[in-house]
Amino acid sequence: MTRNTVLAAAIGSLFALSLTPAMAAESASEKCYGVALAGKNDCATAAHACAGQATTNKDPAEWKKLPKGSCEKMGGSLSPAAK
Repeated sequence: MTRNTVLAAAIGSLFALSLTPAMAAESASEKCYGVALAGKNDCATAAHACAGQATTNKDPAEWKKLPKGSCEKMGGSLSPAAK
Protein backbone atom coordinates (compact mmCIF):
# COMPACT_ATOMS: atom_id res chain seq x y z
CA MET A 1 0.00 0.00 0.00
CA THR A 2 1.09 3.51 -0.60
CA ARG A 3 1.50 6.01 2.17
CA ASN A 4 -1.59 7.94 1.01
CA THR A 5 -3.74 4.81 1.08
CA VAL A 6 -2.63 3.95 4.63
CA LEU A 7 -3.20 7.53 5.75
CA ALA A 8 -6.68 7.61 4.19
CA ALA A 9 -7.59 4.31 5.85
CA ALA A 10 -6.38 5.54 9.24
CA ILE A 11 -8.35 8.78 8.98
CA GLY A 12 -11.45 6.91 7.85
CA SER A 13 -11.17 4.56 10.83
CA LEU A 14 -10.87 7.46 13.26
CA PHE A 15 -13.91 9.12 11.72
CA ALA A 16 -15.95 5.94 11.98
CA LEU A 17 -14.95 5.44 15.61
CA SER A 18 -15.87 9.01 16.51
CA LEU A 19 -19.44 8.48 15.26
CA THR A 20 -20.10 5.44 17.43
CA PRO A 21 -20.51 7.31 20.79
CA ALA A 22 -22.75 9.90 19.13
CA MET A 23 -25.00 7.19 17.75
CA ALA A 24 -25.14 5.47 21.14
CA ALA A 25 -26.03 8.75 22.86
CA GLU A 26 -28.75 9.38 20.28
CA SER A 27 -30.40 6.04 20.99
CA ALA A 28 -30.14 6.60 24.76
CA SER A 29 -32.11 9.86 24.64
CA GLU A 30 -35.57 11.06 23.65
CA LYS A 31 -37.32 14.30 22.77
CA CYS A 32 -39.26 15.53 25.78
CA TYR A 33 -41.95 18.14 25.17
CA GLY A 34 -43.11 20.61 27.79
CA VAL A 35 -40.03 20.72 30.02
CA ALA A 36 -37.78 23.28 28.29
CA LEU A 37 -37.34 26.65 29.95
CA ALA A 38 -37.54 29.89 27.94
CA GLY A 39 -34.43 30.12 25.76
CA LYS A 40 -33.32 26.58 26.64
CA ASN A 41 -35.11 24.45 24.02
CA ASP A 42 -33.01 22.11 21.87
CA CYS A 43 -34.28 22.72 18.35
CA ALA A 44 -36.75 24.25 15.95
CA THR A 45 -40.54 24.02 16.11
CA ALA A 46 -43.33 25.42 13.97
CA ALA A 47 -43.04 28.71 15.89
CA HIS A 48 -39.31 29.38 15.29
CA ALA A 49 -36.26 28.16 13.41
CA CYS A 50 -33.62 27.23 15.97
CA ALA A 51 -32.58 26.11 19.44
CA GLY A 52 -32.71 28.61 22.27
CA GLN A 53 -35.68 30.52 20.89
CA ALA A 54 -38.45 29.31 23.18
CA THR A 55 -40.27 32.31 24.68
CA THR A 56 -42.05 30.67 27.62
CA ASN A 57 -41.20 28.09 30.26
CA LYS A 58 -42.55 24.56 29.80
CA ASP A 59 -44.29 25.28 26.50
CA PRO A 60 -45.88 21.97 25.41
CA ALA A 61 -44.68 22.54 21.80
CA GLU A 62 -40.99 22.99 22.78
CA TRP A 63 -38.67 20.05 23.40
CA LYS A 64 -35.40 19.14 25.06
CA LYS A 65 -33.34 15.94 24.69
CA LEU A 66 -33.33 13.92 27.89
CA PRO A 67 -32.10 10.45 28.84
CA LYS A 68 -34.67 7.78 27.98
CA GLY A 69 -37.18 7.20 30.73
CA SER A 70 -36.77 10.56 32.44
CA CYS A 71 -39.23 12.66 30.41
CA GLU A 72 -42.45 11.59 32.04
CA LYS A 73 -40.83 11.66 35.49
CA MET A 74 -40.23 15.39 34.91
CA GLY A 75 -43.84 15.98 33.87
CA GLY A 76 -43.13 16.11 30.14
CA SER A 77 -44.58 14.30 27.17
CA LEU A 78 -43.03 12.28 24.34
CA SER A 79 -45.30 13.93 21.79
CA PRO A 80 -45.85 17.64 21.10
CA ALA A 81 -49.04 19.40 22.10
CA ALA A 82 -50.62 22.06 19.94
CA LYS A 83 -50.61 25.60 21.30
